[in-house]
Amino acid sequence: MIACGILLYQLAFQIAGRNMHGVNNIVLFDCQYQSVLVAYSVKSDMATSSVSFKSREDHRKQLELEEARKAGLAPAEVDEDGKEINPHIPQYMSSAPWYLNAERPSLKHQRKWKSDPNYTKAWYDRGAKIFQADKYRKGACENCGAMTHDKKSCMERPRKLGAKWTSMHIAPDEKIETFELDYDGKRDRWNGFEPSSYAIVMERYEAREEARRKYLKEQQMKKLEEKQGNQNGDGDGNVSDEDEDDDDLKIDEAKVDESKQMDFAKVEKRVRTTGGGSTGTVRNLRIREDTAKYLLNLDVNSAYYDPKTRSMREDPLPDADPNEKFYEGDNQNRVSGQALDFKQLNIHAWEAFEKGQDIHMQAAPSQAELLFRNYKSEREVEYDRAGRIIKGQEVSLPRSKYEEDVYINNHTSVWGSWWKDHQWGYKCCKQLIRNSYCTGSAGIEAAEAAADLMKANIARKEATEEVPEQAEEKRLASWGTDVPQDLVLDQKLLTEALKKEEQRKKEEKDERKRKYNVRWNDEVTVEDMEAYRMKKIHHDDPMRDLLH
Repeated sequence: MIACGILLYQLAFQIAGRNMHGVNNIVLFDCQYQSVLVAYSVKSDMATSSVSFKSREDHRKQLELEEARKAGLAPAEVDEDGKEINPHIPQYMSSAPWYLNAERPSLKHQRKWKSDPNYTKAWYDRGAKIFQADKYRKGACENCGAMTHDKKSCMERPRKLGAKWTSMHIAPDEKIETFELDYDGKRDRWNGFEPSSYAIVMERYEAREEARRKYLKEQQMKKLEEKQGNQNGDGDGNVSDEDEDDDDLKIDEAKVDESKQMDFAKVEKRVRTTGGGSTGTVRNLRIREDTAKYLLNLDVNSAYYDPKTRSMREDPLPDADPNEKFYEGDNQNRVSGQALDFKQLNIHAWEAFEKGQDIHMQAAPSQAELLFRNYKSEREVEYDRAGRIIKGQEVSLPRSKYEEDVYINNHTSVWGSWWKDHQWGYKCCKQLIRNSYCTGSAGIEAAEAAADLMKANIARKEATEEVPEQAEEKRLASWGTDVPQDLVLDQKLLTEALKKEEQRKKEEKDERKRKYNVRWNDEVTVEDMEAYRMKKIHHDDPMRDLLH
């Protein structure tokens, strides 16, 4: 029995052994029922003043009090400094650790209670000097004479002869300071910033604004003087001109007072940055003088305005004059400008995909746009039965790969526009020498006079000479000449010419049958010309594929 009592007594002290000086009493222990009732009280280590055992009723009252405090029906709990404790703070935050021995509810354990005595928010005293020496001292800077740095780290302009040798113009010693900054102090970007240094920027902008106001005021005074002069000079002046001047003055006054309304569109908003974000000023670009969409027509049955998307698709004023309307609904933007081109691009991509083209607007937008441009460049031309164009425009093919209609040396026509005696020339002056200077009509007259003189000389010479007997000329058909109607063809020679022409075409098709030594005959008979014409392929003939 005694051993059981001693055991329970030791157990009770072990329960309260965390803080023995706070144990007030151990009331009762009973070994008869093999149970122990230990009633003790210690100094509270929680946010409440006592954590002694509570009955179920006390615990219920405590919960009701906490609920009333959260609902605002009961006053909030006050800490030892007289400050109210937010009842919505959870218990694991409001409860103090047991080793702090908190007697009253408090939130000091959540604050920084271990303060560093060496921490300071002071910053370097820029430009401060502590001592001004009269002569050079040993160990000082050889350039300026200051003791706080050496010659290598001297920021002064290098002297021709340093202070070490001249002992003149000794620079004062700088103030050297050392701060022990904490984690936040080392990373504070505005630590040491002097707000007064920004006054220079503000003064510059204020001076510019003052000059602008002064200039606008001078312009306003000039207009007033001109208006008074016009009224004194001509009493019956035009009323409309005076009204325009008044409007201009009102506009100028609005410009003068514009600086007072510069901040009307400022919006303070959070701007995300890599450093964690900073509050910046963002200007709202919407002009506040514009009438809102939903105020253009106050009729309930007019165009619907969606406040969430700020859109009004239909025209709020459909019966108004189009020339006076500045807003015709959001649907107007969908059928004009680049929106219409984008819509046509999507439709073309869908139709091309349905026809078997491997094209997708979202997967390959550049490819889809290129195909759409090529499709737009192709012009569809529709003809009627007579060959006239009904729809579209006929595509004009390039006539030459060279540059056309380029006139040089004062010519009005290009080289090759004139042909005479198997030679090309210029039609404007009828010259046969390329890159020659144009002589115009005077050159043509001189050329004709020279030609006439040459013909006269030739005729005079022929008249003096004996006329030889002319040999009988064969009636040959030259290339490119017309065959006379009275020409009789020899059927035998024509048959031979046709065989020769067929043989020549076979040799053109098969180059292996071409002989090494080829003899050319420059004489072209009428039969040869007729055989060539008969064997020639006429590309315009619709039956050419059946004839050959």
